[in-house]
Amino acid sequence: MAIDKDLLGILRCPDSRAPLVLDGEWLVSTDPATRRRYSVTDDIPNMILEESEVMEEEPWIAVMRDHGVVPGGGAEGVRG
Repeated sequence: MAIDKDLLGILRCPDSRAPLVLDGEWLVSTDPATRRRYSVTDDIPNMILEESEVMEEEPWIAVMRDHGVVPGGGAEGVRG
């Protein structure tokens, strides 16, 4: 079972308030300034900021492209 699309549409990055994309076992912030990712274990997202990771820029850009989000498209992200 995966995270429900309705729930994913509501969840936001606790740091930047940006939307998130689900990438495997991670929720990844669409905010280019923070590039945070949050683990998902047993379909439960861990949204604790102190337990998140900051992604390097190139892998973050690759994730955004994989999900149709244009980096730098603003807080809501621009789906391409």
